[in-house]
Amino acid sequence: MRETTNFVVADLFDGANYAKVRAPLETAETLPPWCYTSEEFYRAEVGAIFMREWNFLGRADRIPEAGDFFTVNFVGVPLIVVRGEDGAVRAFSNTCRHRGAKVAQGEGNCQWFECPYHGWIYGLDGSLKGAGGMRDTKNFDNADYGLVEVRLQAWGGFIFVNFDAGAPDLLEALGDMPTQLASYGCEDLVTTRRVEYDLECNWKLYIENAMEEYHLPYVHKTTLELLDMDHGIIETEGNWDAIREVHEGTRALLEEDADKGFPNIATLEGPAAEGTHYVVMYPSTMLGLTKDSVWWLELHPQGVNRSKLIVGSCFPKSTVARPDFDDKVKYYYKRWDKSIVEDNDISGLQHEGISSPFARPGRLSSLEPLVHHIGNWVLDRVVEPRG
Repeated sequence: MRETTNFVVADLFDGANYAKVRAPLETAETLPPWCYTSEEFYRAEVGAIFMREWNFLGRADRIPEAGDFFTVNFVGVPLIVVRGEDGAVRAFSNTCRHRGAKVAQGEGNCQWFECPYHGWIYGLDGSLKGAGGMRDTKNFDNADYGLVEVRLQAWGGFIFVNFDAGAPDLLEALGDMPTQLASYGCEDLVTTRRVEYDLECNWKLYIENAMEEYHLPYVHKTTLELLDMDHGIIETEGNWDAIREVHEGTRALLEEDADKGFPNIATLEGPAAEGTHYVVMYPSTMLGLTKDSVWWLELHPQGVNRSKLIVGSCFPKSTVARPDFDDKVKYYYKRWDKSIVEDNDISGLQHEGISSPFARPGRLSSLEPLVHHIGNWVLDRVVEPRG
């Protein structure tokens, strides 16, 4: 028998333990608490999900010029993302091919990367340019010891990495998402702000919260106006799900600031022109696409009970070029800064509660269909492949 934080189960990966999660929404239970608190379950998620799926790392306009780079540690894998002299954006393992030290830290602009340990020098394309002290080493060829490249692909100006060389290409994984969201013109958006938060919660709790509306009148009762709107899950193909809301105005402003907004995105048509899409791109990113702007919630798991959240804000180039942009954009930031902190706080409280030895699976409301989807998406990858 294996004892988890919450209670005893024979095998965390026995599908029988999840039969009630697999039931239809009307009769289903939530994931058991150990899925959010067990180190063993988290390690299985890293191997079965984050090392195999396309992981979102923001937008390419973060590094607009040749030599611009940033570093990130994603589920224990140190990475460099850099724009080369040819304009291409690439990702590399941030690990010197000599004795493994990280060759870059933070972000900035450079002409090359120099390992701080023994001075090996790498070009922006990852090739080894210099390895002093290796002259007498037999059968040593610089061409064999460049930085290890990690698959990086992009859609709509957003960049993704995948550690699995055999995984399907990004566009295949995204399915019909690029088509359904095409009129937002994501490739022409400009990132105007990134804000990072350290969260004391499991990554799944935050994504689940972002993709359900049940909590709105309780968590956001003093900030977000509950609009008169139609909403529901849309049909999707690929590694994403979405809620579509039909409403007037934008969802990126507080009601008190509704008259201070920007014009709608000029290219919107069809459902995109009627309201807002809340998208979960599996495994751990949410997009909010509304009539005048786009924002993202990017989760980097830091362990079973910690996550890093990056919130990005995007507007069309024509909007950013307006002379009143700086005056008006502060009202959008005001909305995100209030509502996101509320979500951060409630997710921390939820993690504290679900870590209790007395925590048990709960039941799902009809207002939480994507919580059900998310839980089953995780089980499909972590439990089912183990038989």
